Amino acid sequence: MNAQNSLDIIVYAPALMGKDRRTIDSVQGMEKALPGLRLEWRLSEGGRPLALPQRDAWLIESIEDGGFPIVCNGDENYPVTVMGRERSGFFSPAGQAQFEVHAELPLDAAVSAAAADVLEAVAEGARAFWGRATPDGAAVDIAYQTAPTRGGPPSPRRGLPALKLFEHIRSPEIPYYLGWLNYWSDASARAIGFPDPARDTEWLSRARRTATGGWIVQLTEAPLDLDDPAHLAALERAYERFPEIGGRGVP
Repeated sequence: MNAQNSLDIIVYAPALMGKDRRTIDSVQGMEKALPGLRLEWRLSEGGRPLALPQRDAWLIESIEDGGFPIVCNGDENYPVTVMGRERSGFFSPAGQAQFEVHAELPLDAAVSAAAADVLEAVAEGARAFWGRATPDGAAVDIAYQTAPTRGGPPSPRRGLPALKLFEHIRSPEIPYYLGWLNYWSDASARAIGFPDPARDTEWLSRARRTATGGWIVQLTEAPLDLDDPAHLAALERAYERFPEIGGRGVP
């Protein structure tokens, strides 16, 4: 998949408990949010799609090490994938292991139009603390805000702020970083002080509540492109408004 034309989704949720149905809820949510999508294939060891006639039962039985294997739409010319994994407590806020769901979709007009619904469906299916959906090109730049170099500290690109490592953030409700589309659970929104009607006019103009009382907050109308000065400025304003994100609000 062309990195410049893919949408990366990741959500962070409490760790799975046994044969946890949140695996199924996240996958089914994606299908409901994107008309025509069916994630009823797994990948062989050689990377070929194999049909899953009993997909939901297979998902539950395949939970291992706090996650689930890749399932996909079976179309090698238009690949959509989703998988889950555990993030160890050693690398998570407050030492609490987390369940991460990762999805990747081609960023065409249909996906762009449905992206907020897809993010909401995956996040609420996983009962996530928070999550984001970002075009792959911008996601790489954002990752440099926390990626340590051999010398130790992160090396942010484009003047973006340096963010703390995930394990140094004080609670799992605080987002580690921002994206084009941001899912904040009610607890996450309260942790970062959103919304404040006096300061959040810009963000509220592109935000909506979710069924569980969380928020979807969109930074830019078009998919985030950090080669666009207006998009970069919007991302910078969001980091300035929410200093708790990335653990910057706490010494």
